[in-house]
Amino acid sequence: MGSKIVKYFIVLLGTLIWSVTMFRSGLEGSNGIGFWGANGHDGVWHVALIESLARRGFNNPVFSGSVLQNYHLGFDILLAITHRLTGISIGSLYFQLLPIVFSFLIGILTYKFVFNWRRSLSESFWAVFFVYFGSSFGFVITFLRDKVVTGESMFWASQSISTLINPPFALSLIIILLGLIALQNKKLLLSILCFGILIQIKAYAAILVLGGLFIASIFELFTAHRSLLTKVFLGSLLLNLILFFLFKNDGTSVFVWQPFWFLETMMSYSDRLGWDRFYSAMTTYKMGHIWIKGILAYGTAFVIFIIGNMGLRVVGFYFFLKHKKLDTLLVFILTVVLMAIVIPMFFVQKGTPWNTIQFFYYYLFFFSVFAGIAISWSKVIFKLIIIVFAIFGSWATLQHYLPPRPQSKISTDELYALKFLANQDRGIVFTYPFDSNKAKTAENNPPRPLYFYDSTAYVSAYSKKDVFLEDEINLNIMDYDWKTRREESLNFISNLDPQKGSMFLKDNNIKYLYLVKDNSPLSGEYLKLGTGDLNLEKIFENREVILYKYE
Repeated sequence: MGSKIVKYFIVLLGTLIWSVTMFRSGLEGSNGIGFWGANGHDGVWHVALIESLARRGFNNPVFSGSVLQNYHLGFDILLAITHRLTGISIGSLYFQLLPIVFSFLIGILTYKFVFNWRRSLSESFWAVFFVYFGSSFGFVITFLRDKVVTGESMFWASQSISTLINPPFALSLIIILLGLIALQNKKLLLSILCFGILIQIKAYAAILVLGGLFIASIFELFTAHRSLLTKVFLGSLLLNLILFFLFKNDGTSVFVWQPFWFLETMMSYSDRLGWDRFYSAMTTYKMGHIWIKGILAYGTAFVIFIIGNMGLRVVGFYFFLKHKKLDTLLVFILTVVLMAIVIPMFFVQKGTPWNTIQFFYYYLFFFSVFAGIAISWSKVIFKLIIIVFAIFGSWATLQHYLPPRPQSKISTDELYALKFLANQDRGIVFTYPFDSNKAKTAENNPPRPLYFYDSTAYVSAYSKKDVFLEDEINLNIMDYDWKTRREESLNFISNLDPQKGSMFLKDNNIKYLYLVKDNSPLSGEYLKLGTGDLNLEKIFENREVILYKYE
């Protein structure tokens, strides 16, 4: 009875702390809708995508007229189906309900997986503790340097407490844990199903798990003369390939060779470690072919990267000093963690190189398990130190989600306009392209309206319609030619030829123009051409927004 209380206490505490990063975002209040942290971009993108999928289509909601490509849709399809079945609003599902469910499941499944493997209540408890509260050494650096407790991703990787900010990653952990537990119980078909759908949950996870299954199956064949994992690997590979080709993919290379990009940028970027002298030295050695010093410099940077990101998870290495016998499960996990560090060290994602750090998240997850097992063997005083460290590490991130004022918002006036647009007939919406200069100017005046925060999908998300061009960040990740469309949009806004203007609207099937007055690229004008020139009918206007309908 006591062990159950302890188990559920740590799971409920972890669920509560994790959910804080999500729960307040997306709620409508007297001042509109506020968004804390990355929810202003990432959360809004998922709301837009789920809304689009719930309309029973695979169109890209922020690049009208195109089909979704180069993106894993599993999480968003799950929420779209849940929305259709329950009628619960997508915003409530994404920001309030699913975070609780996901964080609870990750804790419970981690506990069950470790207990099945190790048969130790203490090891299972501490593994769950590290999964929920593992943090980097970033806050130590910021405290010593600036006397503040922050710096979660100083060494690049987001930490445990930010798991729900990336819900496909959170869902992939649930699926991986379910697959591993199914393997422990010799339920091959269930494990194949879990591992086989990962490509549409989180592609990074699919690559790592398939690699882990492949190496572990070879190990099993040579040591135990069994083919159980071979069957799981082949079944999972086949299902992943089917799902991969089932959805549109343009066949372009996703990853490009760029060795040590994370090490160099960790040292050079001011919002990371920012050790300029070290960066200058390491790159000078590389360009000057001073190999011995270069190897030492990059080796040192690599150690800083690993230890800095791991924080007290480094005690997980002690696990291997006491557990020297390999089994198939350990071979699988070791393969996953090795791939999770090797891939981002040498390859980056085309267009958005920082995205490749998500491979490393799986390294941190499994080392949280190793660290928890190792800590369970330690004395009480060391466990108390771990708890204190976890409190400061979690606070480094949590503090950004607690202030009453959000970092970004949709104002009441703009929300009213979006709701009005959502009630109109279906049609493609044109809106002003994102202006990074205006966004930079607005940085010191939070909460920033989303159009001055980042290139987001908020018009699509809250108008429930496809937009001609929005969220350039995700379009870049999915490898769309958004720059051409952006140029076309700016040309339309400044165009003085009525025939060309009308042709632009007609050719792109644009039915609505959603124009935020403060975001116009023109000084004192919304469009160079008048409404009569373009056959536009004004259907809505308030202090912030003017809406036109193209007849």
